[in-house]
Amino acid sequence: MRQAFASKKLILMAGNIGSGKTSLTRLLGEYLGCETAFESVADNPYLSDFYADMRTWSFHLQMYFLGNRALQHIQMAKSPASAIIDRSIYEDAHIFVRALHEMGNLSSRDFDAYSRLYELIVANLSKPDLLIHLKAPVPILMKRIQVRARDIETGISQEYLELLDRLYDEWIAQFDICPVLTIQSDDLDFVHKPEHLEQVVFHMRRQLVGKEEIQLE
Repeated sequence: MRQAFASKKLILMAGNIGSGKTSLTRLLGEYLGCETAFESVADNPYLSDFYADMRTWSFHLQMYFLGNRALQHIQMAKSPASAIIDRSIYEDAHIFVRALHEMGNLSSRDFDAYSRLYELIVANLSKPDLLIHLKAPVPILMKRIQVRARDIETGISQEYLELLDRLYDEWIAQFDICPVLTIQSDDLDFVHKPEHLEQVVFHMRRQLVGKEEIQLE
């Protein structure tokens, strides 16, 4: 820990698959002395069924994520320590559930049922202090996914990433719950170049004291 915040902060990390969310969350947690929370994968009871049959299990999976992310958000908001959450509850609804619906893997009936419950839940959540949006060109995302070679990501296509990228752009354009810091991550190496991480921290602090939204490149 080197530069802890003077007061409690709740920060959300958002971005497409392969954009660097998990690495940056971990590094910022260490650098700023924040608690960190990550996506539930290993203990997810629906994930393997979902990848075997998306149309049958999409609703079950997203309902699980909704409950899990709501609990995570509440716990991190109530903790006295500042916290960074890797992927937000908002992304599930506005990015991944929308994508499943557009792809025909989630019926309109299930989409509407999910959306009603989502709105009830988020209306009662504490507002975050900052959303960090990581962005990179789709070909770069594809390269990163191929290099890390996770079994669970073998079926990800460029077309799917392009769909998610469009949905992220639409969502960020209307997001007004808290300030947004957009980081173009393809030319930044948080892991091996400390000065890049320090750039991110500098601009985070500017946003947290009420400066105008900026884009870090």
